[in-house]
Amino acid sequence: MTGTVLVTGGAGYIGSHAVLELLARGFKPVVLDDLSTGSPDAIPTGVEFRVGDVGDDGFLDGVLNSHRPVGVMHFAGSIVVEESVRDPLKYYYNNTSKTLSLLNAWIRHGGGPFIFSSTAAVYGVPPVQPVTERAEKAPMSPYGSSKWMSEVAIHDAALAHPEFRPISLRYFNVAGADPQGRTGQRGQQSTHLIRVAVETALGQRERLEVFGVDYDTRDGSCERDFIHVSDLAAAHVAALDYLLAGGSPAVFNCGYGRGYTVLEVVAALEQIVGRSLPVKRAGRRPGDIPRLVSDSTSLRRELNWTPRYDDLGLILRSALSWQSNLTR
Repeated sequence: MTGTVLVTGGAGYIGSHAVLELLARGFKPVVLDDLSTGSPDAIPTGVEFRVGDVGDDGFLDGVLNSHRPVGVMHFAGSIVVEESVRDPLKYYYNNTSKTLSLLNAWIRHGGGPFIFSSTAAVYGVPPVQPVTERAEKAPMSPYGSSKWMSEVAIHDAALAHPEFRPISLRYFNVAGADPQGRTGQRGQQSTHLIRVAVETALGQRERLEVFGVDYDTRDGSCERDFIHVSDLAAAHVAALDYLLAGGSPAVFNCGYGRGYTVLEVVAALEQIVGRSLPVKRAGRRPGDIPRLVSDSTSLRRELNWTPRYDDLGLILRSALSWQSNLTR
């Protein structure tokens, strides 16, 4: 099945990869983005783009009336853990309040498939890992809390409105860039480890700071489950296919089920570029979680999702290639 799909935040990092995946699968994406962090350069030629705010009810009604999408992918929001600790109200407004506005508009217009961009930060520090979807929710930052609050609202709305069929995808650490070089991370203030490490390798940063070297992990640095952004985009389209085929509301972890520490990522990148990177070891950051690795069994089984880029070296090389071309 194909049709029009509304992609909020489609001019951003993950959203732009989802747009490419939708196009490859024969869907017609319509991008809605306020360009607060996204870029129009991320939108493929020929894809309709509407500049606006997902919190603007009148604007949403106009978009939904004119395009009649078969589903919504909701990526728009704020994502920096450290910033959320400094400015929590921004995160509750952008990630929770505006999501409620979008939910109301979508349900007013008949509801249907809705894919929500959530996060593994909802788990906090899980006592058992790899983490399943059933693990206790104990977010340690306003970012994680704002996403969890949205998930609760989405769940309750689905119970009250059977026509509204959502899936929440809890991302672990998203990294890399489109293997064909069509899109990647463009933001100027990225805090993603692999983006920062690649910028350091290219001489665009003076050094790479490693925040916390006294955690209970293999080498004292934080451990994360890195998923290639194109595999994550494919998971979104798999979720949409599932819902369009009559699937029930659900929640899925998005990761590979394998963790790498910060220092292991640095060492892998050093091997690729053939030299040491300038690394500064610093104290822990507020809100950081020592170890977070997914159990993605449900995603693979229920959505028939098979990753294509499950390789740290490939992730790093795609990010390095994108960043190098971006700055030429």
